[in-house]
Amino acid sequence: MTARNILFIMCDQLRWDYLGCTGHPSIRTPNIDALAARGLRFDRAYVQSPICGPSRMSFYTGRYVRSHGSTWNMVPLKLGERSLGEYLRPLGLRTVLCGKTHMTADTEGMERLGVSKSSEIGALVAECGFEVWDRLDGVHPTGGKQPSHYNDYLAAQGYDGENPWQDWANSAEDADGTILSGWLMQNARRPARVRAEESETHYTTARAIEFLDQAGDDPWCLHLSYIKPHWPYIAPAPYHAMYDEADVPPATRDEAERADPHPLLAAYQAHRTSKCMSRDEVRRAVIPAYMGLITQIDDQIGVLMRHLEQAGRLDDTLIVFTSDHGDYLGDHWLGEKELFHEQSVRIPLIVVDPDPRAEATRGQINSDLIEAIDLVPTFIEAAGGAVPDHILEGHSLLPLIHGAGNWPREVAVSEYDFAFREARVLLGSAVRDSRAVMLFDGRWKMVHVTGHRPMLFDLESDPQEFTDLGADPAHAATRDRLSAALLRWTERLRNRTTMSDARVEALTEIEMDEGIWIGFYDEADMARGKKAPKGRS
Repeated sequence: MTARNILFIMCDQLRWDYLGCTGHPSIRTPNIDALAARGLRFDRAYVQSPICGPSRMSFYTGRYVRSHGSTWNMVPLKLGERSLGEYLRPLGLRTVLCGKTHMTADTEGMERLGVSKSSEIGALVAECGFEVWDRLDGVHPTGGKQPSHYNDYLAAQGYDGENPWQDWANSAEDADGTILSGWLMQNARRPARVRAEESETHYTTARAIEFLDQAGDDPWCLHLSYIKPHWPYIAPAPYHAMYDEADVPPATRDEAERADPHPLLAAYQAHRTSKCMSRDEVRRAVIPAYMGLITQIDDQIGVLMRHLEQAGRLDDTLIVFTSDHGDYLGDHWLGEKELFHEQSVRIPLIVVDPDPRAEATRGQINSDLIEAIDLVPTFIEAAGGAVPDHILEGHSLLPLIHGAGNWPREVAVSEYDFAFREARVLLGSAVRDSRAVMLFDGRWKMVHVTGHRPMLFDLESDPQEFTDLGADPAHAATRDRLSAALLRWTERLRNRTTMSDARVEALTEIEMDEGIWIGFYDEADMARGKKAPKGRS
């Protein structure tokens, strides 16, 4: 059976290597592993930017950050950029959000063009094209983005205070009942004050199930977007205590990385978060909580899959499981994400397609270079639509899932705008020059940094990315090759989005058909021009 529905599951800040099916030695993720066994796992999938907002805007638009322009978390997605719902609704799929998007609406553009948020189109463009079932972007010390109902939900369950998320979901308490902040990583091993069944992960799953029950037999695309295991690193009981220090791997880092680092790496290593996460006692506190949050998500994936099975929806639903970026967790002397080591830019990606043609790849692992922008064309093709490849910059994954080869991508590209970060100040970079672009060809990873030499890593001989060859004369030819690939990439960005390539071909030399004759000397020239094929006059 081909898919009638699409379940698009995304975690926030989930590293590719923190799942059982991707080789983690001790984490328990049996339900996600079961998805991998039923579908195709893409082992080399990369985000278009290693931070929430820009990454997600690429997931939703099918376009590189350079094209859609939302280069950092607070940068609006400009009005007019098409997103997933605009492609799928005309194909009959109700396109719904339950969870996080990190969308910032282009309110200035909407006001300039007279598009009201209260109108049908205004409500959609303000929410990245999604019909909002429940928006829960997380991290709400000031009460949360609207519309969001989680704080109201907590209050209805008896959690008191002006901001129950802050006081309960993001707090622990000591033996004396003193409230301890979840922002402080020394408290990560304590249980959150909120009960697991009312925590963010359980709440988001329950709301998603409510949608599924309400949707009935109408086709849908549900974006189920969990805000965990993103910080604050605090988990409810019993997940806070499922893992301990024995589950914390040694940090992937080397003193050589601090001896003479690239200026951008040095600037990020100087960030407060990096200094904190590089401390062993912090890693021992945080990583067990991070793992507990992942297992909690896995348990809820199991709840969701059982519900779909009971409702008879597993056989007609395309399921995607992924993440918006990773988390350094102290590797490379770094915290957070934002740079281009595998821990940050590489993501898990599993696709379960009910189509019988997918039997050829079930339970297998694909090693092609995959990008986040490949999902929008995948969803369009799965829904029976034509992929507008003059707009979308990715490729449908369905041919790979159905056993075909000849994947066209030679390099994966990711971008980052560090103008908003302390690194720009430390480097003395101008706002417009604070950009970095990664190209990875499956072996060589080059990071172009405006105004500085590139970074270069050979993941074949140096899979842990300890040795930066960006200044090594012996590797000049590799840097030149990847620099040429970067130029070629910029040349192929889809900027002519209002007219398809087929339409351009149809309009080539159209002025001759309309009686506009340019460049002819006499009647004989005109006669020859009328007979010649287009472009050959």
